[in-house]
Order: sequence, then C-alpha cells, then structure tokens
Amino acid sequence: MLIVDAIATLLGGALLLRFWMQAIRVRPPSSVAQFTFQLSDWLVRPLRRIVPGVGGYDWASLIGAFLIVLLATSVLLLAGWPPQAMLLMACQRFLQWILYGFMALLVVEAIFSWINPHAPLAPFVRALNEPLLRPLRRVVPLVGNLDLSLLVALILLQIANILLGMAFGGR
Repeated sequence: MLIVDAIATLLGGALLLRFWMQAIRVRPPSSVAQFTFQLSDWLVRPLRRIVPGVGGYDWASLIGAFLIVLLATSVLLLAGWPPQAMLLMACQRFLQWILYGFMALLVVEAIFSWINPHAPLAPFVRALNEPLLRPLRRVVPLVGNLDLSLLVALILLQIANILLGMAFGGR
C-alpha cells in the first residue's frame, strides 16, 4: 500500500500542479514543465478527448488527479471496505492532496526566502502562491517589515485540513 500511495501521490501531485499552473496562467521553467508533462501526458492527452478544457481550465488534469486517487484508494476494496466508503475516502484524500500541495508550495517559498530568494525557481513558486497570499496580504499587516501572510496561509490550510478530517468522519 505504501508504494501505491507514493506513486499515486507523485503522479497526482504532478497532475494538480499542471492544473494549477494552467489555471493561474503561470509559465513554468523548462525543467518543471518537462517533468510535469512527461509524467502526466499519458493520462491527460486521452482525457482531453473526452473532457476538453472549458473556461480556461485544464479539466483533464484535475479529473486525472482524481482518477489516480480513486485508483489508489480502490486498493481498500481488496481489504473489504464497502464501495461507498472507498468513494468518500477518495474524495477526502483528493482534497487533502490539494491542501498539502498548497502547504508544500508555501513551505518551499519560505525556504527560498530564507536561503536564496534569487534562486531560479523562486519567482515560479512565488507566482504559484500569489493567488493564495494576495487576499491575505490585504488583511495581514507587515510586522517589522516581515510578511506574515505566508504563516497565516499555512495555519488556515491546516485548519481546513482539520475541518476536512472532521467532515469525513475523523479519518
């Protein structure tokens, strides 16, 4: 189960990153684009024939990520879980992947700001986080020239994760 989860999380993360980059119109550095597209094209291209992009969103990538989490969670059927529970767990895990992905991006931005704010990937990560941080920056004041919006975003995402766990029965 651990290997299935690791592979599913890597692939699902690439699909979610692909969706987010396209949704907010961020052009990735070539290394990130190459990694993301090579890892996910085998699933996204066929899905695009069935689910075209609508409203400027790459729905095939998002649906692909959900299909990956559903497939990884279906291993639970082998353990005797009822199909309804498996579907609910897949929905919970999918939403958790999204929350954890945002948390990871925020942590990477914090590390870049401490260690090397001029790293080649720093502007890309900053651009990915901007839609999350922009509304918070309007509300959270600078403290001694220190932007705490990143910390507030992490706390809010953690709260959302806790509420998600409570909504799905504390799993």
